[in-house]
Amino acid sequence: MFDFTVRLSYMNVPTWHRDLFRFCENVPFVLCGNKIDIKHKQVKAKEVNFYRRKKNWQYYEISAKSNYNLELPFLFLARKLVNDDNLHFVESPALAPPEVIFDLDTEKWRKVEFFELHW
Repeated sequence: MFDFTVRLSYMNVPTWHRDLFRFCENVPFVLCGNKIDIKHKQVKAKEVNFYRRKKNWQYYEISAKSNYNLELPFLFLARKLVNDDNLHFVESPALAPPEVIFDLDTEKWRKVEFFELHW
């Protein structure tokens, strides 16, 4: 992943790619350009398109801040890993993690059950 607002991050992509494949030859690879929602970019889209086409890399423009296209690289990688182009993600509600409290009297951590917090 590179940052559209930091040219150096884009310039480092070939090095990161080389280092990754030096140790992991046959892993699925996807290139992401983050901060696509920022107006003042230091990396131009045509530069990225030329390079990724030359290398034949899967590429997504994303914004972690606005959640734009954020699931697409993960879906691409999941499909490659399980070798199923029809794989899709199912939306489900996120569950809050259990609350943990430190009890000073016993000096131990304990998990608070949901009904203790809300009833």
